[in-house]
Amino acid sequence: MPTLDSLQVLAARAEDLRARLSHANYQYYILDQPELADSEYDHFLRELSEIEVAHPEMITADSPTQRVGASPQSDFQPHSHRQPMLSLGNAFNEEELTAFDEKVKRHLGLAEDADVVYVAELKIDGLAISLTYDQGVLQKGATRGDGFVGEDITANLRTVSSLPLRLRPPHPEFVEVRGEVFLDHAEFARINAEREVSGEAVFANPRNAAAGSLRQLDTAITAKRKLSAFLYALGASSSRGASSQKELLETLKGWGMRVNPEAVVCPNIAAVIAFVATWTEKKASLPYDIDGIVVKVNSSAQQQDLGAVARTPRWAIAYKFPALQGRTTILDIVAQVGRTGAITPVAIVAAVTLPPNSVVQRATLHNQLEIDRKDVRIGDTVLIQKAGDVIPEIVQVVLEARPEGTQPYKLPETCPACGTPLVRPEGEAVTRCPNSAACPGQTAQRIVHFVSRRALDIQWLGEKHVTQLIESGLIKDAGDLFSLTKEQLLPLERMGDKLADNILAAIAASKTPPLSRLVYALGIRLIGEHSSEILARQFGSLEKLQAATTEELNAVFEIGLTTAESIVAFFGQAETTELLSKLTNAGVCPVTDVYTAQAETFAGKSFVFTGSLQTMTREQAEGIVKKLGGRASSSVSRQTGYVVAGESAGSKLEKAKLLGVTVLTEEEFAALAEGVGGE
Repeated sequence: MPTLDSLQVLAARAEDLRARLSHANYQYYILDQPELADSEYDHFLRELSEIEVAHPEMITADSPTQRVGASPQSDFQPHSHRQPMLSLGNAFNEEELTAFDEKVKRHLGLAEDADVVYVAELKIDGLAISLTYDQGVLQKGATRGDGFVGEDITANLRTVSSLPLRLRPPHPEFVEVRGEVFLDHAEFARINAEREVSGEAVFANPRNAAAGSLRQLDTAITAKRKLSAFLYALGASSSRGASSQKELLETLKGWGMRVNPEAVVCPNIAAVIAFVATWTEKKASLPYDIDGIVVKVNSSAQQQDLGAVARTPRWAIAYKFPALQGRTTILDIVAQVGRTGAITPVAIVAAVTLPPNSVVQRATLHNQLEIDRKDVRIGDTVLIQKAGDVIPEIVQVVLEARPEGTQPYKLPETCPACGTPLVRPEGEAVTRCPNSAACPGQTAQRIVHFVSRRALDIQWLGEKHVTQLIESGLIKDAGDLFSLTKEQLLPLERMGDKLADNILAAIAASKTPPLSRLVYALGIRLIGEHSSEILARQFGSLEKLQAATTEELNAVFEIGLTTAESIVAFFGQAETTELLSKLTNAGVCPVTDVYTAQAETFAGKSFVFTGSLQTMTREQAEGIVKKLGGRASSSVSRQTGYVVAGESAGSKLEKAKLLGVTVLTEEEFAALAEGVGGE
């Protein structure tokens, strides 16, 4: 039985740990100046969790342990904003910005040649949120909704590490803080890669992914998607606000809020227009999406004088970047079979060029629900755009241009590859072919995945050759690749002597892959590259992973019960046993991944590669970094340890120089790695 003194000691230790962890988050997310190593942070968090588990009465609302862990919700409750969240008017060109400036001066009674000072901020393409703090502690987090009433998503917003659970003093007794939650490009790509692996429909763009993540009823799912946030405005507050927008941003930062560092004070509308022009060109260099620039009158007194019309403030406007859109016609819609049986409808469109110089001929329609929502039909004229500057998507149908006689599109009732009746489980958006063992479409895609660049990287074997091998009866799974002979390959269409030799050499060279790559190549549902690395580190061999129980897998950090069940189910299939037997008999022997920190140069440091590398692939370079205890990243920040610049390095190199990040040439990186035991 603990004594009163021992409980007081534990309570004091818990409070000290909470303060340390909160300060570490502030240094990491707000100041970009991390003080604690990841291992130290994890150690303190684990110690605090153990204290709170043993003594639940010591848990506080602002404890870092409370970011994740709530039971799944049944629905979202409405939340009324004390002060409405206003919506901005839009400007689409320089003339409309100038007209906005003229209106501001007229309402303020200023001369036509007078200057109004503005603050220009990047318009983050995410989801607007409102955070309510009482006595400095986060009480509620909500979506914008209609501006007056949103949805209470407090549990999910608690998982966003850059949102403080307690404000740093001095702060008001009560305050509503407004901002935007978003996903950066690297995290968006990781999430979509994992969804593709699991046969789920991928998100069309980072904004949709962020919105979907925040509306998850299970906070554990939200927590796995590393959402970010920037704060930029106040709602209701118990104390007087700042005297200017620039001062407000500094105040928010002082409270421990993350604000966008690119906001600038513009002495007049000409400076605003120059800022817009700069970011119209530079926006692609950012690690996250922006869809415009928000322009605000800087002076709070002037903002108050200007007021609002309905729900739109007179003192602010949103300049919207031109969409990368084009108009084209849908020639056909085809259903494609993925390796997990997911059926994805793809629109074949008349070739259209989207700026800057991208020719688009195909666009995903995701699933039947998406087709029905947009009412997409063969023959329709549609607007198509590169959402997030990357993924072609159909924005809308031009109904007035629809030809007569078009019919609503429905996915086929049977699999286009094997004829098996398709199914769509209740509550799911994805239609699937359940014939996983014998569907040639799934088999082909599984083998294509197995040989892909980020899996076993067997060059010269594209989808066309894989299909030929299957149709000719030479292979029925990836294991059969290793028993192919030159005599078997030569009769295939367009298969010359040299190509056959190249294919066989590439297959032979793939027999000793890193364990993580082989795990990824197997195509286990819900297992992407990141999860493959986690499993390789945890179990060390394919045999141990194969023998792992659901309980053992569920205990691995970042795996979870659903993924654990998927892994056990995969290794329990007869076809998996046959595949692994073939790989073993062929001499495929994975090399255990070694991720041990060899020197302080690499341990815990983040490396970003930019430009074209000449002596190694980017994947090989990132593998060296991971092996030596470092982290490979896709974006540059003040937390970046090194930027390795190859030929034709672009915006990432410029940002590294601006932030003072150490820049290495490819040769310097190779020498650095060799000096501490790299390859």
